[in-house]
Amino acid sequence: MTKPYTEDDIAAALFAIAGGMSMRKACSEYGIPRTTLHNRINGHLSHKKGAQNLQKIAPVQERALANWILVQEALGTSPTHRQIRELGESILNLEGGDLSLGKRWIHSFLERNPEIKTKRQYKIDNACINGATTEIISKFFEKLDLPAIKYIKPENRWNMDEAGIMEGQGLNGMVLGSSKRRFIQKKQPGSRTWTSFIECISATGRALLPLVIFKGKTLQQQWFPIKLDNYEGWEFTATDNGWTTDSTGLEWLKEVFIPQSAPTRPKEARLLVLDGHGSHETTQFMLECFKNNMHLLFLPPHTSHVLQPLDLSIFSPLKKEYRYHLNTLDSLTDSTPIGKRNFLACYQKARLKALTLRNITSGWKASGLWPQNRAKPLLSRLLLENSNQEVVYQNPVSDDDPELQWNIHSSFIAWKTPQKGSDIRKYADIMEKVDETDIPTRRLLFRKIQKGFDAKDYELVQSKKRIKQLEQKLEEIIPKKRRMVKTSPNSRFAGIEAIYQAQIEAGDREIEIKDSDSIYETDNTGDCIEVE
Repeated sequence: MTKPYTEDDIAAALFAIAGGMSMRKACSEYGIPRTTLHNRINGHLSHKKGAQNLQKIAPVQERALANWILVQEALGTSPTHRQIRELGESILNLEGGDLSLGKRWIHSFLERNPEIKTKRQYKIDNACINGATTEIISKFFEKLDLPAIKYIKPENRWNMDEAGIMEGQGLNGMVLGSSKRRFIQKKQPGSRTWTSFIECISATGRALLPLVIFKGKTLQQQWFPIKLDNYEGWEFTATDNGWTTDSTGLEWLKEVFIPQSAPTRPKEARLLVLDGHGSHETTQFMLECFKNNMHLLFLPPHTSHVLQPLDLSIFSPLKKEYRYHLNTLDSLTDSTPIGKRNFLACYQKARLKALTLRNITSGWKASGLWPQNRAKPLLSRLLLENSNQEVVYQNPVSDDDPELQWNIHSSFIAWKTPQKGSDIRKYADIMEKVDETDIPTRRLLFRKIQKGFDAKDYELVQSKKRIKQLEQKLEEIIPKKRRMVKTSPNSRFAGIEAIYQAQIEAGDREIEIKDSDSIYETDNTGDCIEVE
């Protein structure tokens, strides 16, 4: 069998021929077919270079993209696969061609640019791993078989939990950077303030509106955007550390969960699955549940990663989407610190993507809590006994792109002024088909002109992106007046009506006459209540 040859072998043979070696001897010594070597001497391109015209993104643009990735890595903002794909599709928009890239475009891009490779950046928390055992989970499921629990309808089965996000904590995961470095340092947006939220989902796929808990003594109107339509029904509060307290947990139960999860028949029982946080175990919390025919089912310690629906299917995509939107926003705002307004905007978009019917029901199914199936958590790879089992991964298979077919009739050619690199490439192909004379100088000229067009297109994409950055930065640095949000004497939480009023008092919003009777009734006492 003939030994395969490489591009390095061809280059060495051409160098030897240039030094005086005969073609026959070079073909024999380097194992290269005579026709291949002859074609290369006459200016034919390699198979790899010859296929460059079939790429959706021109080589000069890919080269610029690869250089940009290396620069972003040096700045601590390594891009993800998703961000690179979006930038590539922005370049395609300028070309006026197919607006989408293939499923395996990233894979091919990395092959064409070996100095770039994919690396994983993540944190590992092993604090919970020893709590999930077969014995503990089996005992927990015995509680679900109790008569008082067993017959509760799925629409009355709920799971609540609190999670937190660092306001400026960007995206973990796969990023692109130099193949010569093993690890990547990821630059995070400026703000490091902690904000938490309470989410609650039912076994039938319903999600209650959230409670957002900021870190601070009191709520401030400047934390909120002027447009609050997307936060209708949300509740907001502030605590010293940005986490729930005993009083916050009780208020959430009374003002959010009990009214929003009310069953169609008032006498029907409800089940609330939650962790053993201290705020859930107070006498007042349990008394309120008792008064409303609600049963509390506490998860065993350190088992939420296999038993809690929110952890299994909601919080991970929720935080992933949040960080994606945050990273996108950070790239637009440059050095502007990420604040609470941006947190709300990113979190609201993330909720729309993560809290879907499919995700919610998948979490309940994966936990085995509904439909009830203890085999689900017991067979989980996250269970301690199963953690060392071998896992076989299969690479996804994608269809090849269809071949480009040309049907050119020289008599109908309409020559127009080229506007982009793809026009130059098209006219070069037409010239080769119309005029069979092989002129290397003409081919080189076309390649040079096309390269110049492609480079200008890439610069235009970057310029548009920079304009968008500056516009966003200008909006963010406009100073806002500070004003505390006043809450009702009967509640620790603030809804958008109270935020509206605070914005009016700060001069950030004008009174809307049509809503003044119902929303903007002023308080003549002149006092306010601070939430400690």
